[in-house]
Amino acid sequence: MKIQQNKNNFLIDNNVSLEKAKFVIIPVPYEQTTSYGKGTKNGPSEIIKASPQIELWDEELKCDTYKVGIFTADDFVYVSSEKEFFSNIEKYVDHIINSYSAFPVFIGGEHSITQGLIPPFQKRYKNLSVLHFDAHADLRKEYEGSKHSHASALYPAAVSGAKIVQIGIRSVASDERYMTERPNVKTLLMNENLDIKKLKRKVIDELSENVYMTIDVDGFDPSVMPATGTPQPGGFMWYDALDVFSEVICKKNVVGIDVVETSPVKGFHITEFNAAKLIYRLIGYISKKRKYFSHW
Repeated sequence: MKIQQNKNNFLIDNNVSLEKAKFVIIPVPYEQTTSYGKGTKNGPSEIIKASPQIELWDEELKCDTYKVGIFTADDFVYVSSEKEFFSNIEKYVDHIINSYSAFPVFIGGEHSITQGLIPPFQKRYKNLSVLHFDAHADLRKEYEGSKHSHASALYPAAVSGAKIVQIGIRSVASDERYMTERPNVKTLLMNENLDIKKLKRKVIDELSENVYMTIDVDGFDPSVMPATGTPQPGGFMWYDALDVFSEVICKKNVVGIDVVETSPVKGFHITEFNAAKLIYRLIGYISKKRKYFSHW
């Protein structure tokens, strides 16, 4: 399976091959079940388009993180059917994580793509846990007739027995509330966990050693990430979210990340720019954990 390079690069084209890259950006412009605001299919391309506007020197980490090598893969696109898409993306992810050493960062697209991203990591890493950053629980068995709905993004992982730790949650449907009470699901409601220091301790205590991070941008307050399909008031502010993410990356072995649900609004570029900066900062945290620069 040949992984083609995207014609547009995240941040900058630094002429690095996938074989030598430390990170691979994988756009997944999938949108089939959005129930309110539309446009998540445009999220990956607009985030990548915005990314060159980010300063390459990271002011927090004090380095030019891009120099570690970031490869941007071609879009993984929906072709014919839901069943085929999710089967194919599982095979694709399995190939990437078992054939290359580059750390994978997926850009959605609607949150349902996470259903196809997690299983290959579960196969490779024992006792994988999932940090789920979101405004919504996303634990419905199905929604509007689809088991692959964005509202069901974490349901398959939950019923598989994977440990799931949810933060930022401030919207839970009555028909999915029972799922938040499963022994393997820890739902840390936003209104009950406003003390970030205490929240970080809870998150670290609940997660296993190997962690997959799935980040829905509506986990942030709408003032930070306004362009998303189903925004909710009262989410994470920028530095609080980064505080949690950096702690998890520092204390755990994070093996993959997805950032989903950016729905660009024409002429209003806050969300795609901030999502691009978030991805770059997460790449920086991973680079620091793995000591890719000598001064660390």
